[in-house]
Amino acid sequence: MYQLYYYPNNASLAPHLLLNHMQLDYELLLVDKKTNSQKSADYLKLNPAGRIPTLVVDNQALFESPAICIHLCETHPEHHLMPAIGDPLRPLFFQWLTYMNNTLQSELMVYYYAHRHTDDAAYISNIKAAQQIRIAESLAIINDQLSDHHYLLGEQLTACDYFLFMLCEWSLPITDNPLTFKHLAAYLQRLCALPNIKEVCAIERIDLSPFQATK
Repeated sequence: MYQLYYYPNNASLAPHLLLNHMQLDYELLLVDKKTNSQKSADYLKLNPAGRIPTLVVDNQALFESPAICIHLCETHPEHHLMPAIGDPLRPLFFQWLTYMNNTLQSELMVYYYAHRHTDDAAYISNIKAAQQIRIAESLAIINDQLSDHHYLLGEQLTACDYFLFMLCEWSLPITDNPLTFKHLAAYLQRLCALPNIKEVCAIERIDLSPFQATK
């Protein structure tokens, strides 16, 4: 059995979507960020970075959301959520997963945690304004990729799509959010029609109505 240490609508969402999609035997273990449980001594033994998520299988702990996603896809290739070795789409899988993690997610983290670096309200406001521009620029690149693709890599759903859904959910408060981009908005509507996304979002109490209301 897999054990996923998670918090709703956190970086654990993409691994949760994969576990559920694959219909694997897994247990969700809440790490309560409200009480800073991710910094507890017990949790730090599993994940010394003190972040969410952590996946445990066969007494081995694995952290970092992209690494967990890749591990699950490689361990269960029958679900075809990552292109196989030799498939020309495989390098693009790693390209987009890395881009989303290192660029879009990194820009979102600066936006959401600007207050950790200063108490100056004006400075925080300036940081968040600058980050809104950077996030929109990243979303625009993804929107262009989706102009002639059903999913991020083409016609086949992959783990990249679940990772992108997670980041788009976090991007909703941005002025130029994903729903302001034509192709990205239509793509998110398609994703929200998938039974797996509906089921996991119900478990994590994530409201899908903003995506479903797009036209």
